[in-house]
Amino acid sequence: MQSSSPPPVEKKKPLGLGKLLAVSLAAFAFTFSLVPLYRIACEQILGIRVSGQPADAGRLASAQQERWVTVQFDGTVNSRLPWGFLPNQTEMRVKVGEPYEATYHAINNSPGVVVGSATPSVAPARASKYFNKTECFCFTAQTLQAGQAQDMPVRFIIDPALPRDVNTVILSYTFFRNDTLTEQAASTALARSAP
Repeated sequence: MQSSSPPPVEKKKPLGLGKLLAVSLAAFAFTFSLVPLYRIACEQILGIRVSGQPADAGRLASAQQERWVTVQFDGTVNSRLPWGFLPNQTEMRVKVGEPYEATYHAINNSPGVVVGSATPSVAPARASKYFNKTECFCFTAQTLQAGQAQDMPVRFIIDPALPRDVNTVILSYTFFRNDTLTEQAASTALARSAP
């Protein structure tokens, strides 16, 4: 019986860790050099400046700061509300990014206390997210006694991100009668007048 010897084991060649490391470093260096190469190509070949601010950045910033928009004001009342309600000014020229205040005039033409709630709307609709009210009579219900007149302010800022093609924004309010609060106010007034 012949004894068989185990087949010779082939020696594995090293994976070439050095080669792998060299290729990785070369790939990193190539990737890292792409940014300046891109910048040089854009500036020299295409004439596009990609680093820093453009040469006329100051002028562009100034033009943005000097942007003006016209705000028009409108006010109506629901037919169930016996009030007169109008803006004190129908139009205002405002600089974007700066705070402004406008006022509306309301008068209760009824013989009793009435509570109203205002609903605002902004047109064009896409401008509404850029019209920021910091204070507004629409945030709370308004109570007017019989014959009482009152000026109500709205403070606002037009966001500089307003689309460039929007030059006029319309702020409208519609006042509605708040029946629940009107009944409560009338009951309170009646209780105070009772002996």
